[in-house]
Amino acid sequence: MIFHPAILALLLSSALINFMVLFAAYDAVRIWRRWDLASGSELQLGLERRTYLISVLVAYSFAFQLASLFLFIYAADHLHTLFVGAMCAAGTLYVNSYGYPTLILKVVNFLLAGLWLILNYTDNKAYDYPLVKKKYLFLLGIAPFLLVEGILQTNYFLRLSPDVITSCCGSLFSSGAEGMASEIASLPSLPMKIVLSLAMASTVALGIFFYRKGKGGYLFSFMSGLTFLISIASILSFVSLYIYELPTHHCPFCILQGEYAYVGYPLYLALLGGAVTGMGVGVLMPFRNVESLSGTLPSLQRRLALVSLILYLLFAGMVFYGVISSDLILEGY
Repeated sequence: MIFHPAILALLLSSALINFMVLFAAYDAVRIWRRWDLASGSELQLGLERRTYLISVLVAYSFAFQLASLFLFIYAADHLHTLFVGAMCAAGTLYVNSYGYPTLILKVVNFLLAGLWLILNYTDNKAYDYPLVKKKYLFLLGIAPFLLVEGILQTNYFLRLSPDVITSCCGSLFSSGAEGMASEIASLPSLPMKIVLSLAMASTVALGIFFYRKGKGGYLFSFMSGLTFLISIASILSFVSLYIYELPTHHCPFCILQGEYAYVGYPLYLALLGGAVTGMGVGVLMPFRNVESLSGTLPSLQRRLALVSLILYLLFAGMVFYGVISSDLILEGY
């Protein structure tokens, strides 16, 4: 099982990502402590050359990190046929205690890696690299999460055993099961529809206001993150029910299968992309007064806000279409 192509790709990419990030972390400490652009010392010149190399290595590593989330979910879903009781990725991830923690960390690291890439792109737009220390300090904060993810993922794949009888998604996400996922799935659909609608409307309104006025970036960023969490809860609570046309099927993974036109992939991609770009607006807010970024940062933030709005509206459109086109009727519609 360990020789499955997707598993090998995930293990190899995780090892390379962690190696590159740890390699970069060593220089990141030196840059954070000794960086002085006004100095013409040999040390400073060496650090300037190193930062070009490190930025490229980390940027490619984090790009692979973004893709690894979807590859991990694909692998878990593809392997479900090997385990008794599993009907989708939900059962495969439940085979041992490392599956779901790995998935959660991958989502967290997706968001963190995306934000770092935004910060790095912004820094490269200025002639004096004013965010060098900030972005490498941020990198040092991300590195432990990536390392823990790599350890959990390796243990998960190494401890997969076809002899284990796992649980199906119907039991894991039912209202009678134990755990946070089942509690979220049991949330009443009508209040969740209202909450999601209000959150999405607030995010769109704040995004339009920021795009036009350049104000309210922190609030828009906060609402982007909050809407992401509400959307995940809504998928468990009611969105999945309309897609499956079953009032008891709350699984967030079966929508990734061909039976449902793989709708889960664009749904989650739009949601994650909207969250990263929306929160990226807030990450860049403290640097609006940096002189070398004054000409590029406002327009970059507006583009991020626009992309976030488009992706969130795309997500909302897919949800709305799934609700109105479904034969399932909840609370009268």
